[in-house]
Amino acid sequence: MKKFLKIFVVVVLILLVYLRIEIYPKLDLISGFSAKSVASAHFIDGRSLETIQQNDNDIDKVDWATNKIDEKNRAVVSSVHGIKQRKAIFRKGLGATLIDDDFDISKPYEVPNRTAAKSNLPFPYGDEEPKDTILANIDYTRLHSAIDAVFDPKGTKDKRTRSVIVIYKDRIIAEKYADGFNKNSLILGWSMTKSLTATYFGILQKQGKIDIMKPAPVPEWQKDSRRNITINDLLHMNSGLEWEEDYTKISDVTKMLFQAKDMTECQAQKKAVFKPNTHWNYSSGTTNLLSGILRKQFKTHQEYLDFWYSSLLDKIGMHSALIETDMKGNFVGSSYGWATTRDWAKFGLLYLHQGNWNGEQLFDKSWAKYVATPTRGSDGKYGAHFWLNAGGKYPDVPRDLYHCSGYQGQMVFIIPSEDLVVVRMGLNENLNYNLFLSEIIESLKKNSDD
Repeated sequence: MKKFLKIFVVVVLILLVYLRIEIYPKLDLISGFSAKSVASAHFIDGRSLETIQQNDNDIDKVDWATNKIDEKNRAVVSSVHGIKQRKAIFRKGLGATLIDDDFDISKPYEVPNRTAAKSNLPFPYGDEEPKDTILANIDYTRLHSAIDAVFDPKGTKDKRTRSVIVIYKDRIIAEKYADGFNKNSLILGWSMTKSLTATYFGILQKQGKIDIMKPAPVPEWQKDSRRNITINDLLHMNSGLEWEEDYTKISDVTKMLFQAKDMTECQAQKKAVFKPNTHWNYSSGTTNLLSGILRKQFKTHQEYLDFWYSSLLDKIGMHSALIETDMKGNFVGSSYGWATTRDWAKFGLLYLHQGNWNGEQLFDKSWAKYVATPTRGSDGKYGAHFWLNAGGKYPDVPRDLYHCSGYQGQMVFIIPSEDLVVVRMGLNENLNYNLFLSEIIESLKKNSDD
């Protein structure tokens, strides 16, 4: 009996040590993710706590958290069995922000000025419903079969697709939503937001207000070799800076998203481990650093806030779009962009048309080529804040495909050679996109000039 007790005590001690070393430090991140997720999904898209917990937060360890919504103060408090409590607040115009104990919730704050001028044009250039046009060259049976194949049968949670839209020659030829979602549902794009962030540099470049080939304006880099890093290097994710992008543990990216007050500083503080333009390394910190560089282009914070909407989102009618901010008022350009599926599709169409939106050129045509050109060291899979098919990741899909990509399979595919944009939003990225896209393309018969 004494021997058994000794073994039991040893096992308990080992378990406690494991919990203290491996689990306890992660509770802050678990509670933080949960609070932010619930606050965003509930106050932005109106989802119930039950729906969020069963779907958005149905992630290993995140589902440990207990969440409470404070409707009156528009806040969410989360913890794991009462430990490591975290709080997220919602502010109209800025979205949900994960805050710490030092954050002053009573302090006045600025919000973006939005322009939502109504247009009687049909989608995509206006607010009216798209024209219901049947194109003779499309095999609709095959098209709908390809789309149905990425949705789950009722009662299952395998592919977890929430929405799909297919736009061919500026026309919606297919659109489908899972139960609980529709054309007005706002969905988080996660890292698709990176592609939005990069686009602002293309817009500023066309306006003659920035030169991306010049060194990045980061003061703390000017006394060492980092002064040679250009904005171009940052856009291509090959700055040579140290960064760990691992969401399964405490890493640079999880500390930034769930602990940092100012997310634009996290990458700037990292040391150089390679020379610029010699080593590709995907980094959300780099994108938020770029958001901070964008902020420096304007005299006031208000101008920075307004620019993200007036120059792009509201300009192309993405009126549903919302980019959330950190505690310091910076747009979290790496991860926190929300929009309806149709509005995400509009962003894809902007690139399909090489920056031209209904006659207005927002960025130079060369910019679309720039973002879709492989960066050194990426094996043809990455350009300038866009993912590519240049290396043949999708073997049965045209090599000119490039796309925005976000956590859990948020996708905006742009296929210029097919005059096609395909958007898929969901909660599982393990789909056969090669089959999905190739079937859609095959449904577009080549026997019509329509």
